[in-house]
Amino acid sequence: MSKPTETAETTEKPTEEEPKEETPPKEAKPAEAKPKKKKSKGIYVHYKVEEGTLKRKLPFCERCGPGYFMANHGDRYTCGHCGFTRYKPDETSK
Repeated sequence: MSKPTETAETTEKPTEEEPKEETPPKEAKPAEAKPKKKKSKGIYVHYKVEEGTLKRKLPFCERCGPGYFMANHGDRYTCGHCGFTRYKPDETSK
C-alpha cells in the first residue's frame, strides 16, 4: 500500500488578490461645536486680602476641619463634603 503523495495544489492555495476599487473621497463634514470646558474656580475665590493679610470669605466646616469650605446658601452655610448645615443668625430678630 502506498501513501498518497501531497501535491502542490493541496499544500499551497493560490491567493488571488482582488483589485481594490478606488472609493471616491468622502466629503468633509462640518465640524460639530464641542462643548466648552467649564473653567474651574481656584482656591483664591475663598480668600480676600485686607491690609496685607488673608481673610476667609467662607467658614470652614466644623466636622471636616480646615480645608473644607462651607457653601453660602443665603440663610445657611452647608458643607458639600459631609452635609453639615449651620444656619445664619436672623438679623431681623435683633
